[in-house]
Amino acid sequence: MEPFARSWSALRAAVAETPDEDFDRPSGCAGWLVRDLVCHLVIGAQDVLITLVTPADAEPTVDAATYWKPVEPSAGEDPLAALIPRLAAAYGEPRWLRHHFDDVGSAAGRAAELADPAARVATQDEVLTVGDYLSAYVLEWTVHHLDLVAGLPGVAGPPAEGLVAARALLEEVAGSPFPAAIADADALLIGTGRRAPTPAEAAELGDFAARLPLGLG
Repeated sequence: MEPFARSWSALRAAVAETPDEDFDRPSGCAGWLVRDLVCHLVIGAQDVLITLVTPADAEPTVDAATYWKPVEPSAGEDPLAALIPRLAAAYGEPRWLRHHFDDVGSAAGRAAELADPAARVATQDEVLTVGDYLSAYVLEWTVHHLDLVAGLPGVAGPPAEGLVAARALLEEVAGSPFPAAIADADALLIGTGRRAPTPAEAAELGDFAARLPLGLG
């Protein structure tokens, strides 16, 4: 629960300190501006709220790692991904988008703090414990925090403990550790396809490089 709280709090703080003029800059998420990414985070916070109030009696079908499923690149434009920029633009001034994110994000953070980590919840036709669900989202928040600050050197990046936890989960999803010589943030960026490995990193990765990036959905 603690890694979720720390990573989510840090991401919300980073959005809050992002200047209005930077909302029109490209983010690290291909094809999205910073404002599009923040709009996606609003939807993510809503998903957390919905899931935490969707109890399940069945046995868990996935855990934090198996919650993430490999996905093939879309042959066409993903409808939801295409909708995000239109939703983001509808907010007009960045302050309204920032306000909505802070409002929904704060509620999601409080709901996570109050939730029983052993309770079971249902989402995306799967059942998992609250603890595993929130652990899975540490990867989501940390990667998107890296996306947010990709072109914003003046905005603080994700906390070290979040990077460590997200890397460990990504390695579990991949079924293989990243070489120790590759820093946590770089492992996340390379592993999720945010950037290609350098020749030196590719040499460190060896055969593992051929299995990257990991498409997660």
